[in-house]
Amino acid sequence: MKIIVGLGNPGRKYERTRHNAGFRVLDELAGNLHVAVEQDKYHALIGKTRIDSEVTILAKPQTYMNDSGRAVAAIFRETYTTVSDLIVIHDELDLVLGSVRVKLGGGHGGHNGLRSLIEHLDSSDFVRVRIGIGRPVPGMDSADYVLSPFLAEERQAVAESVVRAADAIRLILSEGAARAMNIFNQK
Repeated sequence: MKIIVGLGNPGRKYERTRHNAGFRVLDELAGNLHVAVEQDKYHALIGKTRIDSEVTILAKPQTYMNDSGRAVAAIFRETYTTVSDLIVIHDELDLVLGSVRVKLGGGHGGHNGLRSLIEHLDSSDFVRVRIGIGRPVPGMDSADYVLSPFLAEERQAVAESVVRAADAIRLILSEGAARAMNIFNQK
């Protein structure tokens, strides 16, 4: 079983914010797979499907970003999966706007959603699909920046990165994280 988690914050207020890049990619992937991510379970909205004959859960934690690990830990307890079966999609301040990178393991880098996952799962050895949102202008607080919507001139790059990130996840599932890193981590 594979678990694919998009990180974000629930509710209309946060729908188009930078911090919800993970939700947007999960929605794109779910649309491509014709899966409804609507079942309210494990403190998350989930959808189930089969990808290459493997049961796959798509999840959007509803616990808010800073407590995402609680929802993911609940999924793990009920499905008996391990962190090697987890793919997490999240926004990344340290990547240029619109870029997509795949990473295996690592720290949280100040990202509170990742921090929560690592604390609840007691491991950081999961695959990450990172969506570049860029850095705020000097003097702007990072927390305010990630909770702000994308500017009109940024929306095209973000829309393209959402599609590429969904493609990266499909490649991870079919050919593995190493192959996806070789393709998506090119400069």
